[in-house]
Amino acid sequence: MGLREIKKQQTRTAIADAALPLFLEHGFDRVTVAEVARRAGVSTNTVFNYFPAKEDLFFDRQAEAVEHLAALVRDRAPDACPVAAVREDLLSALGRDDPMLGLRPGAPAFWQVVLDSPALLAREREIGERAEAALAAALAERPPHDPRAPGRTGPPPPAYLAGALAGTHRAALRELRRRIMSGEPPANARDAVAPAVAQAFDLLCSGLHGDPGPVAGEPA
Repeated sequence: MGLREIKKQQTRTAIADAALPLFLEHGFDRVTVAEVARRAGVSTNTVFNYFPAKEDLFFDRQAEAVEHLAALVRDRAPDACPVAAVREDLLSALGRDDPMLGLRPGAPAFWQVVLDSPALLAREREIGERAEAALAAALAERPPHDPRAPGRTGPPPPAYLAGALAGTHRAALRELRRRIMSGEPPANARDAVAPAVAQAFDLLCSGLHGDPGPVAGEPA
């Protein structure tokens, strides 16, 4: 990365770092982009050059979130199950208390800002939809290994499998958030969610790869 790109990244980080405390203190809807610009020491136009919408200031890592599941599927080992790739990544993140899961101090305050803002809730849904679409594209590019015999049903269409995978992933994160927002210690929430994550993804995996039973005309 060249010096120009480094400086641009530093400016972007400085703006996002200036915005978050304002949002946490006053709520998303009460903070203006001009206030963020003043806090960051830049012009309002500079803020918009890096963040086209105010929601982008809050979800400043949304590009990572959109591409995360798709990257797991694209980068998995040859013949590896895409369900297993997503499952192992989420279980690993839970095991190391990944900050992106909200297992560190400050997460409830961050989530409360989201829950209090219709604009952020809408953007959160949009991020989830874009992540699912990216996952479907990755599954089309690198579909599950299909060892079926002739006449047996193959894997579901990419959009269907992406919906099941992304939906299960979102459900796990939503349950983790619910538990922590209700006052449950993060370690307890993590320990409760992890086995359910393993079970849910194992069911998806067995449905994808399990014996589908005899085809028409075959003996049971």
